[in-house]
Amino acid sequence: MAEAENLTPPSSATPNDYIESLTPEQVEHDQKIGIKAIRLFLQSKTSYDVLPVSYRLIVLDTSLLVKKSLNILLQNNIVSAPLWNNKTSRFAGLLTSSDFINVIQYYFQFPEKFDLVDQLTLNGLRDIEKAIGVDQIETASIHPFKSLYEACVKMIDSKARRIPLIDEDEKTHREIVVSVLTQYRILKFVALNCKETKMLLKPIKNLQGLGTLKDIATCTMDTPVIDVIHLLTQKSVSSVPIVDEQGKLINVYEAVDVLGLVKGGIYNDLVLSVGDALLRRPEDFEGVHTCTLNDRLSTIMDTIRKSRLHRLFVVNDEGKLVSVITLSDILNYILFGED
Repeated sequence: MAEAENLTPPSSATPNDYIESLTPEQVEHDQKIGIKAIRLFLQSKTSYDVLPVSYRLIVLDTSLLVKKSLNILLQNNIVSAPLWNNKTSRFAGLLTSSDFINVIQYYFQFPEKFDLVDQLTLNGLRDIEKAIGVDQIETASIHPFKSLYEACVKMIDSKARRIPLIDEDEKTHREIVVSVLTQYRILKFVALNCKETKMLLKPIKNLQGLGTLKDIATCTMDTPVIDVIHLLTQKSVSSVPIVDEQGKLINVYEAVDVLGLVKGGIYNDLVLSVGDALLRRPEDFEGVHTCTLNDRLSTIMDTIRKSRLHRLFVVNDEGKLVSVITLSDILNYILFGED
């Protein structure tokens, strides 16, 4: 009987030596096996399985003032919260930084209505979003005992970066907001519990559809924040990379950075330059994560396991921005790539 092939590197060899010894056919073969194994893993787990033993959940009533809801998010260091309609006793969508940016856009377009900003409630956000022609508040949700794979598909289909888990009381049939599941939490769960992520050895440059290669919205340190806000809305992105005159990546301005500038209903700071605005960024900023086109998805998953990140900026040897890879891109590839 033929002896089984040993896929573990010899003790004298480094992991990189072992990877370099693989033929392109072996890498392709392992990549497909790894992706299929991860999909099976996602199908075998429920969304509830991803939740930590202990966690905090803040749910906001739709009658709350937008100004107060912003302060609640900032005080609790969170960037989103499920909404609850007390009249219908039902889940009413998910409040995110995009909704506050839409409010800014609205009053930028209709400055004569700015005096009404302090009276605006969360109920009024739908009218704001209709008026400026942007996407409505995120309303996608899923039952916590549905498979994690189904939750991922729903997030990709709805273009949502997070999805609330909604259960129902058996006696009263009232909806219950259990938690909010994020793309980061899902991918970290996979990275921690699915060893097949180590088989994803194809370089990023060979992964079709992974990342944005053209029309990347960028800004400089001198760009006014209000211009970056327009870019966030026009491109439907959650961040804009900051580059220097040579196109080298130096930082990133995120949608959540806007929240700190408009707390308390003060909108004058939007004329600040990006560089000045970054001085007000909290000290716990997670930093800018980069990679190259030669890096592998296995390495990215290892980074997700160790660090909190929401996107990767792909740079070349000179540090110039080449591409942007979001967690949505990674999830989409895992769900639908390599077929």
